[in-house]
Amino acid sequence: MPDLDSLTLEQIRARLHAQADTTYDVPPELLSDAAREAAVLVPFVRIDDAWNILYIRRTSFEGDRHSGQVAFAGGKRDDIDNSLLATALREAEEEIGLAPGDVEVLGYINHHHTISEFQVRPYVAAIPWPYDLIPDGVEVARIFSIPLRWLADESNYRTEQRQHPQSQRPWPVVYYDRYDGELLWGATARMTLSLLDVLRGN
Repeated sequence: MPDLDSLTLEQIRARLHAQADTTYDVPPELLSDAAREAAVLVPFVRIDDAWNILYIRRTSFEGDRHSGQVAFAGGKRDDIDNSLLATALREAEEEIGLAPGDVEVLGYINHHHTISEFQVRPYVAAIPWPYDLIPDGVEVARIFSIPLRWLADESNYRTEQRQHPQSQRPWPVVYYDRYDGELLWGATARMTLSLLDVLRGN
């Protein structure tokens, strides 16, 4: 496996041109034609000469299926957004106080289709570190980072096959071990693995 911490920004940018396959939380034949567009920002930060990825944990709300989960800053595309990149940058500014002018966009990986009927495009970026991030007081409970080396270690995650009641096709769900008390799984974990595949050159 290549030494991911030694990758330069230019190398990361170049590898993002080789796209990973589109991924799904549901069997593709069950996807709705009404899937909504969304985008997230996957920020790389350099800590102690190692790459880390920045995540958030959403605030818990009763009745919200995604509340309390680890995620990337991001959300659905609004009418004011002239592109999905604009969506990712706007959401990152709103949710974690990251100014768009401080974001160096490196590229993106292919869409991930979620069980909640979103088609999500993850944009990969580098941001200066340390940075005075400001979590949204309503939506974000915590901002934290996980080392890229730990995320790439196959002993730290597993893939389970789930069966959808309306399909004969199983689909994979990714679960990471806890890191600093945080549980990374589902769509965010799947997007993380897609990014790792691209960075490894798979």
